[in-house]
Amino acid sequence: MALHAKTSALSGLTTRAGRSSVVCVRATASPPPNVAEAQQWIGNWQAKQGGTKVSTRPAAWFPGTMAPPHLEGALPGDFGFDPLGLGTEAETLKWYVQGELLNARFAMLAVAGILVPELLTNIGLSWPGASVAWFDAGKFEYFAPANTLFGIQMLLFAWVEIRRYQDYRMPGSANQDPIFANQKLPDGNTPGYPGGIFDPFGWSKGDLQELKTKELKNGRLAMLAFAGFAAQAYTTGSTPLACLSKHLADPWNTTVWSLDLTRL
Repeated sequence: MALHAKTSALSGLTTRAGRSSVVCVRATASPPPNVAEAQQWIGNWQAKQGGTKVSTRPAAWFPGTMAPPHLEGALPGDFGFDPLGLGTEAETLKWYVQGELLNARFAMLAVAGILVPELLTNIGLSWPGASVAWFDAGKFEYFAPANTLFGIQMLLFAWVEIRRYQDYRMPGSANQDPIFANQKLPDGNTPGYPGGIFDPFGWSKGDLQELKTKELKNGRLAMLAFAGFAAQAYTTGSTPLACLSKHLADPWNTTVWSLDLTRL
């Protein structure tokens, strides 16, 4: 009787072990292709989520929101504004930083070039082409044909832009003047901020980061202003100061709502 009980118990253990072995074999079998693909996708997604930065910096441009993770506040003029995520890639962000800086500087020159001549004309100063509106400047007869001046301008721009692009790709590579050997920009400068002859007042010796932010703020305002000047010229056919004078003379009746906006 005892021998029979021991034999039965041994048989039960053997059966359990066999079942466990079967289970183990089934668990280690290769999963179907669709399951393996799903597991690979989940693994990639988890790895991506684990490597994603989480922003803890509030976005200054929109209170109550967080700045994107790729905008860490180190760039001048960084207020956490990138709703479309255009600068998520580091190299792309570097390119956009230079693009904004260049367009900001051109916009400031353009706004000054529109307002200052009109102001000087209004106070009685005169010179050839003084009364020409900024949007009609291309129609003015200069000392040379317009197509000749345009061609020369394009050649000069190409030379400057190629040098700037070389400095962007390899910072410092364009510091040495290719014509005048005694002219060289300071070492250690960064693309877009050459210093040296381009800083005659030595402002970069102060708080350069604050000056960079101020420049971008004024440049962004100038870009908006130029867009406004272009829309104003299209809808009214007039210049900024002329429109301002009309508005100040009759502010309640001369507004944007009194224009023929159907032309847009």
